[in-house]
Formats: sequence, structure tokens, C-alpha cells
Amino acid sequence: MGLYDRDYARDNAYAYQTQTRSEAQIVSFVKETYKLFAASMMAGAVGAYVGVPMAATIHAMFWPLFFVEIGLLIGLQFAKNKPGINLLVMFGFVFMTGLMLAPLLAYTLGMNGGGVIIGNAFAMTSVVFGAMSFFAIKSTKDFTGYGKPLMIALFVIIGFSILNIFLGNPMLQIIIAGAVVILFSILVIYDTQNIMNGAYETPIDGAIALYLDFLNIFTALLQLFGIFGSDD
Repeated sequence: MGLYDRDYARDNAYAYQTQTRSEAQIVSFVKETYKLFAASMMAGAVGAYVGVPMAATIHAMFWPLFFVEIGLLIGLQFAKNKPGINLLVMFGFVFMTGLMLAPLLAYTLGMNGGGVIIGNAFAMTSVVFGAMSFFAIKSTKDFTGYGKPLMIALFVIIGFSILNIFLGNPMLQIIIAGAVVILFSILVIYDTQNIMNGAYETPIDGAIALYLDFLNIFTALLQLFGIFGSDD
């Protein structure tokens, strides 16, 4: 599951910067963020497309590839203000996330109606993501102060996910996947409002936050649909 820790303790980190941004600058920032988010979605899809035919190899090399993926995410934090390099690292990271998703996609495609399951998971993810984004924009409630409890919930889910690697409990996996859908749906609201408020340092930060929200919701729904759609 593509769970990643992110810096949610940013309550005052960019307060001064946000206050000094004009409305036009924030609008430009938002547009650039969503352009990068759309480009990230395409790069991730390319990674998945490339990875599916070699899913067995990726599965066998999971941990080395996982550490490469995390390394790129960490490296992005150091390169995000370096033009050219930042985009290279960002697209390298999202490509890797697509590559790492390939074994799950290949497994699902091997099931009866696997293509339909993937299509339904993607469609449902798009609906959830769109609905939460719309709610974030229209809501008068401020969700940007929920960073710490969301971070705690994320760590709890990561902890249970690691535990279930050893337990292999299908019921616990269903509960974890359901919790991921709920948590990252709320994070779509949180991240969208932060983007609209200009609270991220760079458009890349906002784009990656949205991408990870979408990725985790999709992965969790794919697992749920795959479990309930299995003949086993």
C-alpha cells in the first residue's frame, strides 16, 4: 500500500509567506499545482503500464525498489526548488509508484473480470476524489488545522499494515483498506484547502500530496474490490 508520511505539522511554517502572496499569485500557484498533478497521474499510469508485464520481477525485487521509491520522495524535498531537477525527481518518483502498483494490477487482471474491477476502482476513486475536492472548495469549515490528528491516524494505519504483513489476516486487510479510503478522502479535503490557501511552499508539494491521496484511495479500493470480487 502506498502510504507515505508527509509533513503535516506546518501550522505556522508558511504563514508569513501565505499572507504576503497576492490573490493572483495564489491563483497561479493553484493552476500550476493541478497541472503538475495531472502530469503526475499520467507518469504514474505509464509506470503501471510498463510494470504489469514484469510484475513477477517487481514483486521479487519489492524491497530494493521500495527503498528507491522512498529515496526519490525524500530527494524531492531537497530538489523541489531546483528547476529542471525537481521535475525529473518528481516524475521519477511517480513513475516508480506506478511500477510498484503493477503486481497488484497484474494479480487483479488475472482474476475473472479483473479489468472491470480495475475500471470500477478507478472510477470510484475519481468520484470520491472529485466529491471531496468540491466539498473542500465549497465548504465554509476549515480543515487545515487537522494536520496532527490526521498524521496520528496515518501512523496507526501504517502500524497495522506492517503488522498484517506478518499476520496475513484477510479481515484485518479489509478493515485497513476501508480506513485508508476514509483517511485519504479526508486528506483530499485537507490538502485541497491548503493548496487553495497557498500553504504549500511549491506547486510540486501540493501536486504530490494530491497524487498520494488519489493513489492510496485507488490502491485501497482496488484491494477491496479484488477481495470481494474473488472466487476464493
